[in-house]
Amino acid sequence: MFGYDLDIVQRGGVPKSAKKLRGLPNVVELVEPFDTDTYRAVYVANIEGKVYVLHCFKKKSKQGTKTPNSDIKLIRERLKTAIEDSEE
Repeated sequence: MFGYDLDIVQRGGVPKSAKKLRGLPNVVELVEPFDTDTYRAVYVANIEGKVYVLHCFKKKSKQGTKTPNSDIKLIRERLKTAIEDSEE
C-alpha cells in the first residue's frame, strides 16, 4: 500500500493515510496496519519537486501512537541530508 500512496504523492495528491508528523515541518507519515502490527513510512515532498522517503519502520513504541525518539532522530538526520542533496 505504501507504493500506491507514494505514487499519489508523486502525482501531487495526498493519500488518505497521510498525516503530518508532529514537530517536523513538511514531513508526513503514512500509516498502514497489517495483521496485528502497524507500519509507518515517513516522507517529505516538494524539495525541489522531489519526494524523499526518509524512513520506513514497524511501530514498536509502548507509548500509544507516539513515534519512538530513535526513529525521530533518524528521520531528522535523513531530512537534513535530503535538504543538502536538493541544494547541490
